[in-house]
Amino acid sequence: MHAIEVEHLRKTYPGGVEALRGVSFAVRSGEVFALLGPNGAGKSTTVRVLTTLSDPTSGAARVAGFDVVRQPLEVRRRIGYVAQSSGCDLTATGRENLTLQGHLFRIPSARLRGRVEELLHLFQLETAADRPTQTYSGGMKRRLDIAMGLIHDPEVLFLDEPTTGLDPESRTVMWKEVRRLAQGGLTLLLTTHYLEEADQLAQRLAIVDGGRVVAEGTPDELKGRLRGEMANPSLEDVYLAATGHAYGRDM
Repeated sequence: MHAIEVEHLRKTYPGGVEALRGVSFAVRSGEVFALLGPNGAGKSTTVRVLTTLSDPTSGAARVAGFDVVRQPLEVRRRIGYVAQSSGCDLTATGRENLTLQGHLFRIPSARLRGRVEELLHLFQLETAADRPTQTYSGGMKRRLDIAMGLIHDPEVLFLDEPTTGLDPESRTVMWKEVRRLAQGGLTLLLTTHYLEEADQLAQRLAIVDGGRVVAEGTPDELKGRLRGEMANPSLEDVYLAATGHAYGRDM
């Protein structure tokens, strides 16, 4: 069963700028799927459409079985979304941020208290729970962002470049959290422009360039397609073959 289905998605902004030019892919339930590509490739626009924050110009998309245009409220009830920039209130504590997010989803108070404590424990934020989040490190803020996205126990979690700007140690911690969530059966779609991140975390990935999907498959499948041309192809080699330019350009 597919948790996300995208068919010929197009998005044109005023002025004729085409952000998406017929994007198609599917994500299985319980899968970690990565959208990989340079800045401006269309990754974030795709996520905005799938999370009902932007309407497509044409094409279709379904999330958790519901159409993102015709049934946006049903989609929103079933997804969590962690944007590139932090969504937490810096003057509020970690506990207050989680509680407010729970109220927005109308979670009953008794259940919410337990859920907040559970997430504070899972993301190792218990000792900082009652501190203003403006005192948190970058890695702590990202963990809180993900906890907020999970407060209502969604079926699908969208992570838009979750480790951008983090130091290597914080990025490693974040990878560990993503793996743990995946082991629990949650469907995750993450966007990234880090090849190593996609290689390490994703069961399948799509490389997006110029608003189109130019390669799709498991990391091993994509590398395997080049083994007739080179002995030990890397994901960087796959990226070059798919996009026509070396990894790192326009990142």
